Amino acid sequence: MNIILINPNTTKTMTASMYESVLPFLSKGVNLKALTAPFGVPSIEGYYDEEFAIQPIIEVIIPIADEIDGVVIGCFDDTGVQALRTILDVPVVGICQAAMQAASVVSNQFSVITTLHRSVPAIQKLAAEYGFRDICKRVRASEVPVLDLENNEKHALNLIEKEVDNALKQDLAEAIVLGCAGMSKLSHLLTKKYNVPIIDGVGAAVKLVEGLATL
Repeated sequence: MNIILINPNTTKTMTASMYESVLPFLSKGVNLKALTAPFGVPSIEGYYDEEFAIQPIIEVIIPIADEIDGVVIGCFDDTGVQALRTILDVPVVGICQAAMQAASVVSNQFSVITTLHRSVPAIQKLAAEYGFRDICKRVRASEVPVLDLENNEKHALNLIEKEVDNALKQDLAEAIVLGCAGMSKLSHLLTKKYNVPIIDGVGAAVKLVEGLATL
C-alpha cells in the first residue's frame, strides 16, 4: 500500500517532523511517502494562506495519482481535501477531520489547541461541517506561530501546555486535539503527562487512510 502524506506548506522540516512522528504506527506493507509543496507559503494560518496552498499540492499529486492508494493532507485546515477528492479515486483524508473523528470515539467531548487566533474561525467551521459542533467544546489558540513549533520548541510547548490545562479544567474536555500538523511530535509526550488522549491528526489520518484503502 502506498500512501502520500502531503504538507501543503513549503517548510520541509515540518514535513520531516510529521513523517517521523507517524512512522512507528505504520502497518506492515504500508509505504508512506512524505512530500512538501514545491511553492506557496511557509505556513498556513487561516483562510488567506490556504488560497496559496491548493494549486501546489494538486500539481504534486496528479502525476503520481495512478501509483497511490491514499492521501493524507498534513494541514489542520484540511487544505485542498475537497479538491483532491474531486480528481482522485482513492481516499483523501485531512488531519482535522481524522483527529476530530478519533476524539469523538474516545471521549464525550474534546477541545482543540491550535496555533494563532486567526486560525480559530476556520477550525470552528470545520467542526460544524464535520458534525462535531456540540462535542467540540472550544478551539483554543496557544498564540504559537506555526514556525515556532520548529524554531522555538520549549517556549511553544509551555504555551500549548497552558492551554491543555485550561481545556481540561475549564472546558471539561476528556480529550485534546492538537490543531496543527507541526504539533504531531508532542502527542505522546502530552498524553503521558496528562493521562488523557492527546490526539495528533497526522497519525489519526494515516491510520484512517490505511483502513479505508484496505476496505
